[in-house]
Amino acid sequence: MTTSQPTRRHLLGATAAGLAMPAIARAQAPTSVEFYFPVAVGGPVTRIIDGYAADFMRASPDIAIKPVYAGGYVDTLTKAVTATKAGNGPQMALLLAVDAYSLVDDELIVPFDTKTRDNQAWLDSFYPAFMRNGQIDGRIWGIPFQRSTIVLYWNKDAFREAGLDPERAPATWAEHAEFARKLTRREGERVTRWGVQIPGTGFTYWLYQGLVAEAAGELANANGTKVDFTSPAAVEALQYWIDLDRVQHAHPPGIAEWGTTPRDFLEGKVAMIWTTTGNLTNIKANAKFPFGVAMLPEQKRRGSPTGGGNFHMFKDASPAQQVASVRFLQWLTTPERAAQWSIDTGYVAVRPDAWETPAMQAYVASFPQAAVARDQLKYAVPEFSTHDNQRVTQALNDELQAAILGRKTPAVALADAQATATRLLRPYAK
Repeated sequence: MTTSQPTRRHLLGATAAGLAMPAIARAQAPTSVEFYFPVAVGGPVTRIIDGYAADFMRASPDIAIKPVYAGGYVDTLTKAVTATKAGNGPQMALLLAVDAYSLVDDELIVPFDTKTRDNQAWLDSFYPAFMRNGQIDGRIWGIPFQRSTIVLYWNKDAFREAGLDPERAPATWAEHAEFARKLTRREGERVTRWGVQIPGTGFTYWLYQGLVAEAAGELANANGTKVDFTSPAAVEALQYWIDLDRVQHAHPPGIAEWGTTPRDFLEGKVAMIWTTTGNLTNIKANAKFPFGVAMLPEQKRRGSPTGGGNFHMFKDASPAQQVASVRFLQWLTTPERAAQWSIDTGYVAVRPDAWETPAMQAYVASFPQAAVARDQLKYAVPEFSTHDNQRVTQALNDELQAAILGRKTPAVALADAQATATRLLRPYAK
């Protein structure tokens, strides 16, 4: 691990001191806080975030909030890291929760936890499943906001047409494969509808981790220093994914695209898809057919990795900006706003009391599918994350895709990914 202890202690001390002096920080009005937010294109999300910033500033005129939309998650990370290393970075950024190890190792961020009672009560208010990726070395480095799990969406009309109960999703791997086979529709040699689609680009490792969890396996240890890609569960999970195409002939051949999977579902090209609950609002708004949302099917157990983004606070934020940043995040993640963000976007409300608000209770009563991802949290595992996370993840993604394309067997592909990851993680092994 590259972090030197004197530097780490200096950062932690500065953070604790900064967050403990709200009176001093508030006297320096207005305090400017800039944060990067991953939005690839404009649209509803930018309007929502801009509205939040404006509402907060009306309530807290001593703080000026400036959101900067920086592309997708990878673009946002690159821009935030580059700007911070150049000395002109943002005070915060919403980045993938799994990037925390790399940000800590590079000494780019500071933790949120302090000894103050109000701050601890706030940190304790989030679902533990969403906090795990941000907990490193006994400190809290990320605040959950745009969080998700993987869920299964199904087309009820397609189920009915295939002679399946349109109100019941497959509960097991065996049922999932059987349903997918029955749902695949052919006209001669041409497939007009596939039974299921699991995207193999964008977040290949994430979809794969769902299968591994269901096979009762784990891809990494709790410290992010070792991986286990060659376990029987890991091999079984990849073989099952591949067999949906090559054995069941119910999945599009090759690698399905992450970005087009929701559209393929909406256009009736596929009857079931695995994707983020963050697509829920999009599918609800655009589906021309009744659809269901379900937990992922189980093999030895149910399971899904958590996913999505946490807010991270960068080291160049002054003590006053750190206090202002926490005030904004505490305001942004109140039960009422967490509920409304979930309703507006489809992401999971990140704290249990958000689900008790009148707005969320009314929403779930009218649209029960919204509660599936919340209920799945009891089976959730932390998203795969290690030190040197981007390179380790890329190695795994490359080998998974090689197996899906038939260039390697699952066992060989995963052994090659294991070798690369072990080499990359050697400096961090404990």
